[in-house]
Amino acid sequence: MTRTGATVVMEALARHGVDVMFGYPGGVVLPLYDEMLNWPQVKHVLVRHEQCAAHMADGYARATGKVGVCLGTSGPGATNLVTGIATAMMDSVPMVVLTGQVNTWAIGTDAFQETDIQGITIPITKHNYLVTDVDDLPRVMAEAFYLANTGRKGPVLVDIPKDVFQGKTDVDFPEATQRRGYLLPGPALQEMIDEAAELLNSAERPVVIAGAGVVWSETHKALAELAEKADVPIINSLLGLGSFDRDDPRSLGMMGMHGEAAGTIATQHADLVIGIGMRFDDRLTGKMSGFAPNARKIHFDIDPTEFGKAIPAYCRVLGDLADSLPRFVQAVKPAKHPEWWAEIRRWRESYPLIVPDDGRFLARHVVDSLNRVTKGNAVVSTDVGQHQMWAAQFYKFHQPFNWLSSGGLGTMGYGFPAAMGAQFARPDAEVWCVVGDGGFQMTLQELIVAAEHKLPVKIALINNGFLGMIRQWQEMFYDNRYSHAHMANPDYSKLAEAYGVGFIRVTKQEDMDEAVRQAEAIDGPVLVECVVQMEENVYPMVAAGAANDDLIMDPAVAPREKVKA
Repeated sequence: MTRTGATVVMEALARHGVDVMFGYPGGVVLPLYDEMLNWPQVKHVLVRHEQCAAHMADGYARATGKVGVCLGTSGPGATNLVTGIATAMMDSVPMVVLTGQVNTWAIGTDAFQETDIQGITIPITKHNYLVTDVDDLPRVMAEAFYLANTGRKGPVLVDIPKDVFQGKTDVDFPEATQRRGYLLPGPALQEMIDEAAELLNSAERPVVIAGAGVVWSETHKALAELAEKADVPIINSLLGLGSFDRDDPRSLGMMGMHGEAAGTIATQHADLVIGIGMRFDDRLTGKMSGFAPNARKIHFDIDPTEFGKAIPAYCRVLGDLADSLPRFVQAVKPAKHPEWWAEIRRWRESYPLIVPDDGRFLARHVVDSLNRVTKGNAVVSTDVGQHQMWAAQFYKFHQPFNWLSSGGLGTMGYGFPAAMGAQFARPDAEVWCVVGDGGFQMTLQELIVAAEHKLPVKIALINNGFLGMIRQWQEMFYDNRYSHAHMANPDYSKLAEAYGVGFIRVTKQEDMDEAVRQAEAIDGPVLVECVVQMEENVYPMVAAGAANDDLIMDPAVAPREKVKA
């Protein structure tokens, strides 16, 4: 059947189960926007900045495991998507990014709003396309979804000129999709799984570090089975939170730069470290030459380029965790490690995470209240900074796909639009966005979108009048020389009123629980401004470039400045 390129795009979205997409129109994509009117099953959300379209698509994907879709026009529309694309690439988030381009005959002439978005995004996409022939469009759209959501997931960009949107084709979508040179790993080699199992069977002080790969592969049940069968502690990377129930006694939470001390110290004392679906990021390992120096390392991953990139692995298990992890669990022998757990318990008791009850209203109280009132069952999105670390420490996730945060790129402005994407994806879920006053002011214009769609997303705004993490580093490493760390704020009550969203202001710790309950009771978006103490530090902390042995502890917990692991 003959149809336009714009029809092909919408048909592709429908064929791949896309129910919501996020975008902003412009001249060269108007043929596609006109075609959207014929496809009511694919809802389009008009954002107020293209960066937020990318973050919403990212949040949609992280909250569902499905491919998120965003759209921008040529030139500035496309370049405004770049930060969101890079965010998704760093965190292996499946997205299809559609951009408009000037007519094919105008490419290379510096036409109005012409930009080589394909060239710009080569380093930050899993793959990208410039489609110059409408007959190629069915294949390219099928490949884009295939590439985004297989193997190590990631964003794929499709750049489409205006005349390709308008052109006509009778080429069908391919029955099967493949891409020459794109080879997915087969089942993990049994000898590697057996070797890994033998290493665990003979270990006396093992730890498992579970990353986002466990979430995306939906192997959290196998991970829980491994923890019980092998009696092994489970530690999470930042993006692995939710892959293991934080209420499980074998959970040691997050480790690394601002992770819980017990997990970080246990890893430094381990004789075996098993990394599952994680990439040994520098924020987790600290100084890489000092990471778990007496431990053999096993690395499970779907991406062979991760093996040895940061930390040498004694045993490498290549393959999809959906296949390799259950087989590993089956191969492992039941075990108990009472002496190892006794050590870990001592570290837990000596260096706990604390929420002071001394009359001050701290950012930690905000997250602690959220966790308590929601019972750890909400979808939580964060921006980047101190509040992100406190959310990772104090919100006790029980299941995957409930934690949205920019890990690798560390993107301020991510939290609020990502939460909105999650809420569009899961309208019946309780979604909370925890943001600082710095990051929130980068993307707060999307409040009008939340109001327009009556999204019940709730925003816990940490207002401390500072760029908190910048201030903390300037205090600790720059002799208290605060340089441009102070953050002036608007009157958020008037801002909420102007945008038509609910508003609650909290200034006391004892009012926080009730504020959460009040926000939950409002059917629509709510901005909860939490006016907390201005200066508060995140602990524990491993300074950038230092080894994990050099944990800087909370002075309220440990009288010594540093504790050797």
